[in-house]
Amino acid sequence: MSLALSTLLYEWRRYLAAVIALAVAGLLVLSMTGMFMGMVKSFAAPVDRSPAEVMILAPEANSLFDHNSGQPRRLIPLIYRDPEVLEVQALNFAFGFWSNFPRAGKPDKASGVQVIIIDPIPGAVTLPTDLGTDLIEALQQPFAVAVDRSSFGRLGVSPGEKAKINGRTVWVRGTTTGYPSMFNAMVFMSRQTARLLGLWTDGPRVGPLVVKIRNPPEAHRLVARLNAMSGGQYKAWPREELSASTQKSMLKNGGIAVMVGFAVVVGAFIGIVITWQTLQGAVLANTREFASLRAVGVSMGSLRRVVMELSLWVGIAGLALTAALAVGVWVLARSFGVPMDYPPFVVIPVAISLLAVAILAGTLSLGVLKKSQPMDLLR
Repeated sequence: MSLALSTLLYEWRRYLAAVIALAVAGLLVLSMTGMFMGMVKSFAAPVDRSPAEVMILAPEANSLFDHNSGQPRRLIPLIYRDPEVLEVQALNFAFGFWSNFPRAGKPDKASGVQVIIIDPIPGAVTLPTDLGTDLIEALQQPFAVAVDRSSFGRLGVSPGEKAKINGRTVWVRGTTTGYPSMFNAMVFMSRQTARLLGLWTDGPRVGPLVVKIRNPPEAHRLVARLNAMSGGQYKAWPREELSASTQKSMLKNGGIAVMVGFAVVVGAFIGIVITWQTLQGAVLANTREFASLRAVGVSMGSLRRVVMELSLWVGIAGLALTAALAVGVWVLARSFGVPMDYPPFVVIPVAISLLAVAILAGTLSLGVLKKSQPMDLLR
C-alpha cells in the first residue's frame, strides 16, 4: 500500500471534508443535469413509448411537437404505397385550458395542458406501450382523461376527481407515470372524448403520422424509401432518431443548456475552493511528518508526488460518494414520480471533472510543503 493511500485511510477524518466537498459539487451537477435530462427525456416519451417504428412529420419539423397539425390528411394514402406499411394513423395533439373544482380550503388551479389524443384499443398504433389494460378501459369512457402523477398537485386534482377542460367537465379516470413536463402538463384522452370536447375533428390537416410496419428491423430502409418518394411533402423518421431530435430541440429551445452550464460552473467552483482549502489544511497539519521524511533523505519531488497521489485518492473517494448520493437522489425522485436521467455524456465528463478538481486542489496545496523544514523538528 502506498504512503498516500495509507495516510488517507489512517487520517481519514482530516480529509473527510475534502471528500464531502467533492461529492457535494458532483451531486449538485449530476442532480441538476439529471433532473433536466429526465425532463427532456420525458418530453420525448410519446415517441419512445410509441409502438410505431416510423413517424411522418412536416418537412420542416424536428420534433414531435413541431407543426403538430401541419400535415394534409391526403398524405395517409401515399404512405400506404409501400408494401411494408401495415397501418397509418394520425397522432393528434391539442391545447386545452384546465381548471379544477377546488375542495374546501384548497386553491383554484388553472393552467394550459397539452392534450394527447389516442385510440384506447389494445394494439392501436397511437396507444403508448406503457399504458396498462385498466387504464385503456378507463379511457374508453366518455369524458375520461389520464394525468401523470407528477402533475396532480400542479393541476389541483386527485385520481377519480373531476375538472374542466375548456369549460367542459372531465373525469380523471387514470394515472400515467413518466410524462411530467416543465411547461404544459400532458393529458391523455380518447379520440371520442376529444371530439366531444371540441378538441378534434376530421379536418383536412392532421398531426404526426405513426406507421406500423411488417418488419420492424427494416425501419431505416423504409424511411429512406418514404423520403425518396415524398417530393418534399413530408419527412419520415425512425423512432429512435426522432426521439433524439426531440430531446435536442428541447435542450435548444428550453434554456436547459444554460441552466446546466451554470450548475457545472457553480459546482466546479465549490469543489475547487473547498477541496483546496481542506487539502491544504490537512497537508499543513502533517508538516512534522513531511519534515521527518525530508530529514531521512526523502526529496521534495517525492513529497510532491505523495501529495498529488493523496489528492487523486481523495478525488476517487469523492467520486464514489457522489455515485452513492446520486443513486439515492434518483430513488427519491422516482418515488415522487420525477424522472431523472444520467446519460453517459453527462456522467463521464462529471467524473473526469471531479478527478481534475481534486488534482488541481492538490497542485494548489503543494506550496505548503515548503514549510516542512527538518529543523522544525528541533523546536
